[in-house]
Amino acid sequence: MPRVAAFTDTYLPTVNGVTYTVKTWRERWLARGGRMDIVFPKARGYSPDQGEHAVRSLPFPFYDGFYLGTPSVPSAVSDVDIVHAHTPFSLGLGGLRLSREVDAPFITSYHTPTSEYADYLAQREFLSNGLGRIAESYERWFFGHADTVLVPSEDTKRHLTDEVGIESRVEVVPNGVDIETFRPTDGAEFRHKHGIDPDQPLVGYTGRHGFEKSLTSILDAVAGLDVTVVFGGDGPARETLEARAEDMDMDIRFLGFLDREDLPSFYAALDVFAFPSPVETQGIVALEANAAGTPVVGVNAGALEDTVIDGVTGYHFEPGDIAGFSAGIEQALENNAELSENCVNRRDQISVEAAVDQLLDVYERELAQYS
Repeated sequence: MPRVAAFTDTYLPTVNGVTYTVKTWRERWLARGGRMDIVFPKARGYSPDQGEHAVRSLPFPFYDGFYLGTPSVPSAVSDVDIVHAHTPFSLGLGGLRLSREVDAPFITSYHTPTSEYADYLAQREFLSNGLGRIAESYERWFFGHADTVLVPSEDTKRHLTDEVGIESRVEVVPNGVDIETFRPTDGAEFRHKHGIDPDQPLVGYTGRHGFEKSLTSILDAVAGLDVTVVFGGDGPARETLEARAEDMDMDIRFLGFLDREDLPSFYAALDVFAFPSPVETQGIVALEANAAGTPVVGVNAGALEDTVIDGVTGYHFEPGDIAGFSAGIEQALENNAELSENCVNRRDQISVEAAVDQLLDVYERELAQYS
């Protein structure tokens, strides 16, 4: 198998979708007998394992949990066949340099639009002028140097090719779900732990509580329904959500950050996973819910257009259509058994193993073109 050096600005101890994908892909790669070294910013609270190389870094002041690593190339990763950058920023530039030095294919993954980071910076008035345009220009420059850009969904591919104007090859390789961890299980213990009626329909969401994710529409959609609602996770929109929930005569719980080992039982305890966010590049939590046998009612926008298979693994509603969101939840509750069975039957298709199979195909194709 090809020897790979992966560069990422987001890794342990920070826990998010990018960290999860990089770590899980590496675990599967090593299990197949391959080598995949990781180069990442050094952060307190994590000691690198063999094959993990932490470089000097500084906390990024405007984005919590993000570190700026120096664009370093550790000498231990110089004998590789493939360079894979999971970031367009500083360490991604280190990966680009290494690929040129060793004449290896340069693969990049597009996990998060650069404009999302620009949006955070734009909240500071002194940084707001023209950041969106600068972000897209930088994306065109950086990803234009890639032999192949990997994206997790068709929607993200359309964004890069049609809106940003990337001319490199763009290929869909889903991040995949660890179906050994996320599987159908008994959610009764989770309900008992949180004092939730075992017979009460349960609608929930977990993930970052960001304003861009339109989470208040969940509260609007469940108003008048005989359900309990649970929110896992945290973020800047949580205070607004809690204030709105206090005005509703419903059982609505805010559980805060859930440990990853608690997530399978959380998903399994739900009857419906509600996902109104229009800004997802894949929406991994929706696939995790499906892997646990839980249908998803998601907005028909962004990556969720493809992630949710309407009438099979859940239902769509149009952006801004609260009545349609509510109807989708009711329909998912009514057809829960059938939808759950469909979700279980598709587990292999959304697995990490399937994703790594596709990743290997991309690597081998690029190596063949370099030989």
